[in-house]
Amino acid sequence: MRARKTGGVAVALSLVVGLGACSADDGVPTLTWYINPDAGGQERIAGECTEEADGAYRIETTLLPRDAASQREQLARRLAASDRSLDIMSLDPPFIPELAEPGFLAAVPEDLQDTDGVVKGAVESASWNDELVTVPFWANTQLLWYRESVVEEVGLDMSEPVTWDQIIEVAEDNDLEVGVQGALAESLTVWINALIASAGGEILRTPDAVPADMELGIDSDEGRAAAEVIQRIGENGLAGTGLPTANENASLNLFEGDTGSFMVNWPFVWPSLNASAPEVADDLGWAVYPRMDADTPAAPPVGGINLGVGAFSENQDLAWRAVECIVQPERQAEYFVSDGNPPSNAAAYDDETVQEEFPMAGVIRESLDLGVPRPQTPYYNEISIGLQRTWHPPADVDADTTPATSSAFILAVLRGERLL
Repeated sequence: MRARKTGGVAVALSLVVGLGACSADDGVPTLTWYINPDAGGQERIAGECTEEADGAYRIETTLLPRDAASQREQLARRLAASDRSLDIMSLDPPFIPELAEPGFLAAVPEDLQDTDGVVKGAVESASWNDELVTVPFWANTQLLWYRESVVEEVGLDMSEPVTWDQIIEVAEDNDLEVGVQGALAESLTVWINALIASAGGEILRTPDAVPADMELGIDSDEGRAAAEVIQRIGENGLAGTGLPTANENASLNLFEGDTGSFMVNWPFVWPSLNASAPEVADDLGWAVYPRMDADTPAAPPVGGINLGVGAFSENQDLAWRAVECIVQPERQAEYFVSDGNPPSNAAAYDDETVQEEFPMAGVIRESLDLGVPRPQTPYYNEISIGLQRTWHPPADVDADTTPATSSAFILAVLRGERLL
């Protein structure tokens, strides 16, 4: 099955041309770094590392599409065509196993294998089959954001871990709304995974198995507990009428409104609120992701970007030298401040400017050490889309039936018995 999947990404590759790493007229090798869209920080870092290289190499950036699924498709197609222009790649963690399994990623050199000081969630998301196959660059996680005026009025003690039951009860009893992501998109998978993992379960129990032998953990007590949370929020309208199309930005807009109370979202909300709604930012509190059970630590979502080197790059040694330059803790700290993307290296959180600009930096770091990545598998795309198709819209989720229906559908897709 894996051989079939690897061949699948090579469909219609006649238009993809392996350019190879080139050299400018001055003879300096040029490394191409394929970057995800940001606020310009990666391009700035490329310039800094080019200058620091003192003529050993030059880094040029090439922008990938905005959404992660399109990034995955472009990179997978190019790698399947043995494209030599893929020197350095900014990779979304869920798609790394799919690229590592068929040998599309160059082996991480020993001197970059040391992960001491890197937050746990970032290390796990950069690995496949217990081996580091990419280098953590920046990490991301969702926090529980809340209106301090609301928790003061209802008497909720935010110095103690908060559960989803408590959040739902506050919203129900006070005609308030909760910011969550219910759109038919990757953000829904993120929510489902965090709920199941926080309940002590896992979506995929056998990450290295072929589809015929895969065992899912969706149809389980943990899966039903996750479905109950989504069902209660969806059925009772606790996330507004727009929940079926709500992404991260829509959740933020809901939170800004008069009925806003709690929200699970990424750290971008802090600079966004300071710019668009300073009065809400002044009323903003933050905590670790909600627990499913008061006695069980939460398993917050993990995101971010890891750096890989293409297996067909003609300048792999130089590319890894450039990666080492890019991921230095001081650069991660600068990137956090300039672009809002949290570091993967714990030392970067001690930077004074980071702490001034992001007073919740310590909670972000704690969350990243608790975080659990989405299922690590070469078949992630099928699992994620399968979850979205069977857990949407949130108001139709049924704790008694959805987990079983979802599990059966995904397994049938993986085994070629059904189409997405």
